[in-house]
Parts: sequence; C-alpha cells; structure tokens
Amino acid sequence: MTTESALADGVREALSVDAEAFAERAAEEAEIVKQELRDGSFDNHQSIVGFEYEFYAVGDGRWSEESRAGEYALMRVPRRMLELMGFEKELGLHNAEMSTSPQPLSDHGLRAQLAEVRARLEAAENTAGVEGMRLVSDGLWTIPPAGETAREYLTDSVEVDGVVVAVNMSDSVRYHAMANADSDGADGSEGGRVELSAPGVSLAADTVMPESLITSIQPHYQVAHAETLPRHFRYALRIAGPLLALGVNSPFFPPDLYDDGWDGERVLTEGATENRVHVFESVLNARTDADKVRFPRDFRDVETAVDRIAGDETLIPMPDPGGSDRFDDEFATFRTKHGSYWRWVRPVFEGASRSAANARIEFRPIPGQPTVRDSIAFQAAFAGLMQALAQREHPVIGLEWETARDNFYAAVADGLDADMEWIGRDGERTTDTDALYEDLLDHAEAGLRTAGCADDEAAEWIAPLRWRVANRTTPASWKRDRVRARLDDGDDFETAVHDTQREYIRQQADTLIDGGFSAWTGGD
Repeated sequence: MTTESALADGVREALSVDAEAFAERAAEEAEIVKQELRDGSFDNHQSIVGFEYEFYAVGDGRWSEESRAGEYALMRVPRRMLELMGFEKELGLHNAEMSTSPQPLSDHGLRAQLAEVRARLEAAENTAGVEGMRLVSDGLWTIPPAGETAREYLTDSVEVDGVVVAVNMSDSVRYHAMANADSDGADGSEGGRVELSAPGVSLAADTVMPESLITSIQPHYQVAHAETLPRHFRYALRIAGPLLALGVNSPFFPPDLYDDGWDGERVLTEGATENRVHVFESVLNARTDADKVRFPRDFRDVETAVDRIAGDETLIPMPDPGGSDRFDDEFATFRTKHGSYWRWVRPVFEGASRSAANARIEFRPIPGQPTVRDSIAFQAAFAGLMQALAQREHPVIGLEWETARDNFYAAVADGLDADMEWIGRDGERTTDTDALYEDLLDHAEAGLRTAGCADDEAAEWIAPLRWRVANRTTPASWKRDRVRARLDDGDDFETAVHDTQREYIRQQADTLIDGGFSAWTGGD
C-alpha cells in the first residue's frame, strides 16, 4: 500500500467515527479530570517550564548552480532526516519542531532549557548541512521553493481514492481529514474549502496547508497548584498583547500572494506587523461554526477550563488512540481535544504518569525569533510574570477582558507602535509604552528572583527584551526598515522582500545558537 493510500484510509477511518459518541466520551472523561483535580493529582511542589520551538527549512544552494532567485528558498525536509535530528513533524513538509524536557523554574532550569535547545539545534544543523539545508527560526517564510510559486506550493492537492490530499503536507490524518469533512465552513464554503485572509492577502485552498506559512515558539508554565490556574490564566491574557508587541516577526507574505493593488508602499502602510495571527485564525476558523482560534475568555475556576475543552467544537472526532500505561489514557479522548483547542493562550491537563501529571498554561502568541537567546528570553519573561504577578497581586488583573483583547490585536497590527492600555503597580491606568514595559519587565525579573535567580541572572534573562523597548526595535520593524530601504533604492517589492529574507537568514546563520538579535543592528 502506498503512503498516499494509507493516509486516505486513515482519513476515511477518522471521518467514520461517531461524532456524537465522541462528544459523549469526552464529556464523561472530563469528569475524570475534574476528580483527579480534586484529588490533587495535578499538583506539584514547584512551577515547571517547558518550550516548543518550530522551524522551517531552506536550501543554501551549495550543491548546485541555482539562480540567485533560488537562494534560501523553502525546502522540504526528508522525513528520515527529521528522525536523525530528533525533531518532530509539523504541518508542512518544510517544517520541523522540537520540544524541550520540562525543568523547574530556576536559573538552573532556564539554563538547562537554553542548553538543550542549543545542543539539539546544533546537532540538527550539522545533520541538515550535509543536505545543503538550514533550519530557520522565523514567523513566516517569504521565498517559496525554487521553481514554484507560494500559491502553487500551498494549494497543490490531489485526490486519492476519493480523499483530497495536500501534496506538501505531512502525513497527519487529522489535518488531511479537515479537508474531507462533509460539513460546510463557517463562511458558507463547501467541504474543506478554506481561505487565508489577512491585510492584502486572500488565498483559497482545498486544505489547511496555508497554515504552514507560519512558525512559532510556545513557552509552557506548569502551575504548582492546579487550583491557581484560573488566576494565572487571567494574568496570562493581560500580558499577551504587550509580549506579542515585543516579538512581532511576520510583516510580509511571499509577494506572489498579495492581491492586486497591494504594492510595496501599501503593504508598508496598511499591512500588519504580525500576519501569523491572521493566517492561523482565518485558515483554521474557516471550518468551524464558532471561532476556534481566538483570544480566549477568562474562566472562574479550574473545572470551567476542563468543561470548555470538553465542550469545544470538534472538527474531526479522531479514533480512540488505543490503551497504554499512561496516566492520562484514563481521559484519552479528552486529551485529543487539546490538539484542536486552538486558543492563543490555553490550559492543558495531561501527564504520562501520575507523578508527571500537570496543569499548565501554553502561551502561543509569539512567532519564531531571530535567535535562541531571544526565544528563551520570552520563556523567562512569561514564567517570571506568571510567578510575580500572582504573588504580588498585581492590579493589572483588573484590566477589562475587552481591553486585554484589544491590546492583543493592536499588537498584531502595529507591534511596539501599538496603543495599549495597562494598569501599573500603583493601580493607575497608563498608555505610556515605557511605563508599561518598565512595570512588565521589572515584574518578570522579580518573578525570576523569587524562583531562585540572582539579581544579575534575572536581569540577564530579560535583557534582550529591554533592548527592544529601549531601541523600539522588533524583528518585524527590522524587516520593514530593510524593505523600505530597498524600495527607496529602486528595487521592486518582490526583490525587496526576498533580499530582506536572505539578509535575515544570513544574519541568523551567525547568531542563531550563540548570539542575540541586538547584534544585528550594532547593539550589545
């Protein structure tokens, strides 16, 4: 049986699952999770941190006489190479993902996270380099594979035994099944038809493959006591906009995706700084009656969080994965719902064993960053804030949910130039950017100190983010400035975007593992 035929069989099996029975099973298992919460199974002695890190691959052309247009073009990663690198599959064939081992929140724990990412990435790059390939940490790729357009790459699909299969998508039954469900989309589209929608871009596709444009980092914070999750979650929503504004890194799409009438000047004037949010929301919400990808609401208690996951709309009721000796196999169906509980901040309840059971917050707004050091700075800041804001009963918890949501989408549009509202430690409201970030980053450092970091160590973890505030520079503004300069020098928009992307990748080649983004502009 061919790989495509096996995939088609898996899709048909997924589509044959009784959706009503699946929902009932998830609701029953939610009660198991609630009982385990009451029994203290998800409590731990201290807070734990973890990290997910996504990349895309490009070819460096070292083995061929590729034209300049093909330099650093997107490249499909051989599946055997992913296994050799110890990375996991993601949506597109060009994607690779790593997840770190959970560590206690402390200076040693953060350094262990940093060392693990560096070690695994260095080994991966050594392996990938044999094939003339680089892994790129970024928010959204802009140079399609050599000889293809982005539109072709993202929409190419075939029919195999009556099942629509995206040619460039990994063999994930869940994602392929979404293109073959019978239900209509929220926008009235039939079957699996989706549309990517962002300022200046509208792309129709038969599958969710356009979502593979984007890559991210995802810090995890495991609370010590599950009953505190709602309070921590409320704070996480209020820091989402400010942290995203510091990390924006996807101001441009591949130029061939832009609609007619959107030239470089218009993109710079009207385009968003964080298009990754638009991609994820528009593509994955196209198949739902309610927006699954969204800025989530607060919840009043931890059981409400469980109910929301269990009651979330199910796109594809995946088959029962089968038993094992995992602790969370007691609620295996409920656990599978986490995979499509697409919120920008989300609670998770799982654990391979009772001793490893955890209630955590996954923070999903931040795109991939220029360097590992900058990426771990976001992990440290998020964890430090989760520690300090709750411990100190920071008054920003009283910021209206609607304002927190508006801050988030203002950051999507304008990055550090966004108008955001904050409540300072004195209880006063402010829209002053410097005051907001002084308070935010001071508390991030304070949280790290309470976790055991010395003063200088805490400051070191947060320093890359303080530099961005002081210099009003983000990866997105760096890209925008360079595209602007190239347009002013007479380049056309496509050339300006592609050459900026090549500059980004060359800078990253020298700094990804051991350097920092500030060095790209002559900073410390």
